[in-house]
Amino acid sequence: MASSKVQWQRCMDLFRNHLNEQQYTTWFAPLRFKSYDAETNELTIFIPSQFFYEYLEANYRRLLYMVLYHVFGQGTRLLYQVAVIRNERVDVPSQGPRIDVNTNIEDVDVRVIPKVIKNVVRKDDLDPQLNIEQTFDNFIEGVSNRLARSVGQAVAEDPTRKTFNPLFIYGPSGCGKTHLANAIGVHLKRLHPEKRVLYVAAHLFQVQFMDARINNKINDFIHFYQKIDCLILDDVQEFSGKTGTLEAFFHIFNHLHLNGRQIIMTSDRPPVELKDMEERMLTRFKWGMLAELESPDGQLRRDILHMLMRRDGLLIPDDVIDYIASNIQDNIRELEGVVHSLLAYSVMGNNSEINLDFARRIVKANTRRTHRKVTEEDIVECTCRHYKLTQEEIIGASRRADYVLGRHVAMYLIQKHTGNTVKHIGAVFGGRTHTTVLHGIQQIEKRLKTDSAFRKELRDIEKTF
Repeated sequence: MASSKVQWQRCMDLFRNHLNEQQYTTWFAPLRFKSYDAETNELTIFIPSQFFYEYLEANYRRLLYMVLYHVFGQGTRLLYQVAVIRNERVDVPSQGPRIDVNTNIEDVDVRVIPKVIKNVVRKDDLDPQLNIEQTFDNFIEGVSNRLARSVGQAVAEDPTRKTFNPLFIYGPSGCGKTHLANAIGVHLKRLHPEKRVLYVAAHLFQVQFMDARINNKINDFIHFYQKIDCLILDDVQEFSGKTGTLEAFFHIFNHLHLNGRQIIMTSDRPPVELKDMEERMLTRFKWGMLAELESPDGQLRRDILHMLMRRDGLLIPDDVIDYIASNIQDNIRELEGVVHSLLAYSVMGNNSEINLDFARRIVKANTRRTHRKVTEEDIVECTCRHYKLTQEEIIGASRRADYVLGRHVAMYLIQKHTGNTVKHIGAVFGGRTHTTVLHGIQQIEKRLKTDSAFRKELRDIEKTF
């Protein structure tokens, strides 16, 4: 088996193949291998400054992990350490001193950067649960989203204005609603760090409500949400027909609005088309600003593809860009999925050329997978494959730790992607009670809040559906 240093050099060769010379020289050539722990699957590298960590995570995260998974194996965790050469004068503070190729690593001071450095939260503060990678900087503006983007920026800059409260963002799946909602939250938190901002998906809100009802803590649940300064609720259409959840949200909404707190909601349809909701709730949704996101036009799709290419360090010919933009017209998420696949196939194919024939195969495969409805059987199968378990092991009664993890992940993903009730999910998993399923889902949600590697792991499973 090749040594860890040899494997790292293989990674560096792949990085060089996928980047232009300036990108590689500036951001990757200064990286230095420190160690690899095969037991924990953790690779540690030296970087010249904290700025490098932030820039790599913001711009090359996907390329980094795609290459590392290919060379070191699935689930590899990347750790950074800043190495600063003693007594070296730093003339460019933003980039920091570089480690020369010939520098003895014993002659450096090492400061560890926690993997979650950008998510550090004080004990007495509220974790906003925002995706800090979804910002206005990478939310590409076009005709289809210009108004909603402008309103979103206005809300972030002045969350006390009443004109846009509530802000109800709606549009078809994959048009950027979640990205825009997160961008508002990230920008608002940056400008007003004292504000208590919280992003929550509707399905998680519903699970929390059910848990509160089971434990007779409805008042505590409502009181918690009433203390938020800016509540971002994603996919509010999932509340349709959920009478108890809607009643709780009604009281939360009234309190927040009455006290001048900002409410942001997203939905796949406008309020007038929402079914099984009381008129009093629908009326409140329309109190402020309705902002529609439409499917992206051709120019916006091209602009998004160029942005994704720069982010992932891909060089794609213009005819390939035009082909992808012409054949995937409705869904930004599908565009991103194609770019992910191009990167993966290119890396795993030892820098295979990305040409038109190659792109046609990828687009065809992604389109076929995207338009097929995901079933609970698909999710169980993909989860079993990822964790190397059998369906009998994941559904059975064994309490082995790896079986339980796979079981809980499958429960969480089924609830997320199919909308099935916890009672139905319990029946799928050998007749387990709804409280058992709820506990499993909550365990996964709790870990997702603090473990970025685990979040990435679940996204990888979702890509295989």
